[in-house]
Amino acid sequence: MNILIIENEIYLAQSIASKLSDLSHNCDISSSTKEGLRGIPYDVVLLSTNISGQDIYPVIEAYKNAVVILMVSYISNDTVSKPLAAGAKDYILKPFMIEELIRKIQHFQNHERLRRQNQTYERYLAHTFNSINVDEDLDKTELPLFICSGYQKYADAFAFRYAAHKDKPLQFISLASAKAFSDIASLSDDSILFITDFQNLKKSEHKAFYELIANRKCIVASTDPIDSPQFRVIEIESDNHLFDQGEILPIEEYVKYIMIHFQNRFPDTELSKKLGISRKSLWEKRKKYGIVKKK
Repeated sequence: MNILIIENEIYLAQSIASKLSDLSHNCDISSSTKEGLRGIPYDVVLLSTNISGQDIYPVIEAYKNAVVILMVSYISNDTVSKPLAAGAKDYILKPFMIEELIRKIQHFQNHERLRRQNQTYERYLAHTFNSINVDEDLDKTELPLFICSGYQKYADAFAFRYAAHKDKPLQFISLASAKAFSDIASLSDDSILFITDFQNLKKSEHKAFYELIANRKCIVASTDPIDSPQFRVIEIESDNHLFDQGEILPIEEYVKYIMIHFQNRFPDTELSKKLGISRKSLWEKRKKYGIVKKK
């Protein structure tokens, strides 16, 4: 990490920089707040609040995208409360053990890593579920609830949207796991359970499962129809029916689907080869189904 140390006690600043450098961090030192306004991005700024006659707030504003940790000689409204309200992330009381400072830096380092990962996952989920629409009033939806769909992604979309709507964490458990029942029993009630692969349960296990989830906030997904359900079931069919189970898709329907969804990704030569038909047959089928290839 790139770390800026703003401290007028040079020996202290050099000692901190030396120990952080041993941990592979890159450190710069400034003896004044004005010198610290370098216009260079830093991951962490260690800012002393007792540099006489100097304003620390321009530093906090300039490095609002960094982790600003205050190094204070005493705790007061001016040294801690106001700077934290202005955007500083944490403080440490002088004199301090370098290990304590390192722990704080590592904490925010891990926090930043998790924040970026979470942003990536959220973008990916939004992209993955963007085309899926489930007509359900989430405010009136009560749990436990079963989602029955031949396409697992539809149940996934519902579960993630429901958890986000309720602002609750989502815990995932697959009934394909041998420990599924014990895992469900061990989880607290402060989150929503998303339980998949109900179709893997034997009918003799249904009663015990229903009793286990009876008073829990959970969404259960099944790719097979549910016989004699004990709770409400929402059945969701995919728009193109290609992934819905319970029926075999006719060859002509499959060919039509492939042509519609992949004709702009592959040239006709390759597409016809993958379908096992000639280019002339591909052209005739496109004309038969009224499919227009975009140019």
